[in-house]
Parts: sequence; C-alpha cells; structure tokens
Amino acid sequence: MAAKKYYVYVIELSQEVASIRKFRDRNPHYIKGNTCVYVGQSSRKPALRMDQHKEGYKSNKYAKKFGLTLRPDLFEKYNPIPTRKDAENIEAMLATQLQKQGLGVWYN
Repeated sequence: MAAKKYYVYVIELSQEVASIRKFRDRNPHYIKGNTCVYVGQSSRKPALRMDQHKEGYKSNKYAKKFGLTLRPDLFEKYNPIPTRKDAENIEAMLATQLQKQGLGVWYN
C-alpha cells in the first residue's frame, strides 16, 4: 500500500472577509486592499479540498462563504508532504509567512 500523502493549500478569499472583525483581529498587520487567503492542510488533494469547503463538508466558514479560487503559486512547491505533522507545521509556517507580507490570513 502506498504511504498516505498530505497537502497544504491556499484558497483566495473575497475582500469582503476583511470587513469581519474576528478576521481583522487575527490579522493586525493586514494591509487594506491586499489579498485575503485561507491556508489549510489535508490528506486530500487541494482541488478536492476546495470543492469540499464550498460544498460545506468539513469546511471552514470563511473558505465556504468567501472562497474564490485556489492559489497554487503559493503552495505547490510544498506538496506532497509525507506526514500529517509535517503538513501541520508547513501550514502554520506558510500562514505566518503570508501574514508577514501583509496578507489577510486565516488558518486553524
């Protein structure tokens, strides 16, 4: 049996999400007008995971309501990832990196 693989993914969110206080509070360095994204990790491939968020299956509320498109330019180089722990670490690192660039970022 092939070893399970994990993936990180980034979903671009509508700018409307920046009007939500909870989102803004989590992004003190957000530069108004910059891209907003949701960063996640999963054992499912990014395109399938995006579809699941939009359908409401194990979805993040911001990804479901405001999700526009996948941003492979921001995550492709990390995939596939050998373990869930590595995927979780990369998810946090990537989210922090994007926040430092002034993007609005949500991740779990």
